[in-house]
Amino acid sequence: MSGPVLDLSDVRKSYGKSRALDSISLAMNEGEFVGLLGPNGAGKSTLFQIVAGLFAPDGGTVRLFGLDHASNGPRILARLGVVFQVRSVDLDISVHANLRFHGRLFGLSGDDLARRIAELCAQFNLDDLLTRPVRTLSGGQQRRVEIARALINHPDLLIMDEPSAGLDASSRRDLVAHVRALARTERVAVLWATHLVDEVGDADRIVILDQGKIRADDTPAALLAATGAADLTDVYERILHRRLADEDRV
Repeated sequence: MSGPVLDLSDVRKSYGKSRALDSISLAMNEGEFVGLLGPNGAGKSTLFQIVAGLFAPDGGTVRLFGLDHASNGPRILARLGVVFQVRSVDLDISVHANLRFHGRLFGLSGDDLARRIAELCAQFNLDDLLTRPVRTLSGGQQRRVEIARALINHPDLLIMDEPSAGLDASSRRDLVAHVRALARTERVAVLWATHLVDEVGDADRIVILDQGKIRADDTPAALLAATGAADLTDVYERILHRRLADEDRV
């Protein structure tokens, strides 16, 4: 497609007197891997819920694939993959039943569905777990099921909110590598939210969200050059510290 896969302009969202998102503007193109960094309470989860169409913004525009949720929700969801921070798989049915049900929601059936489930199970080491109820799996195994489910429809945009939660260090590295490869080889746009800087060190862009505002949006190399930081962790800490210092002067 031409134009951005995701295009947010002046997006605002408040809960009572608390402003979760304060005039957010962000655009992503196909194949981009964008790391979204921010502390707890920065607004990351609210942003994801708006992009997924679960919440409507108070103001601004949200377009995915050139479309808006209000009039094109089903068309958007058919091309979107989502991994939320909170578990959303059905714990009382098997891994296979979860994947089959989700695949059928996207119109997959028969051999096509069986082939897609087999591909994802091989990628995420789920073959030996297919018949087990999700409730009986470890937290890391459940997370792998969630990610496989989010990919079953071959999404053009994959949004992932703390996707490595519950995974050990080796599994985290494997997941980052796999999703990064999807962006490079299949041109999937990926928005990966995390508070772990090392997960997005190879991102095409880093966006730093803090107190509902975007404090930085640039390539890792440009952020390093602009801040004079030694590494991305230092960049992140300097930008957050600068915000605190500005508040102290007010």
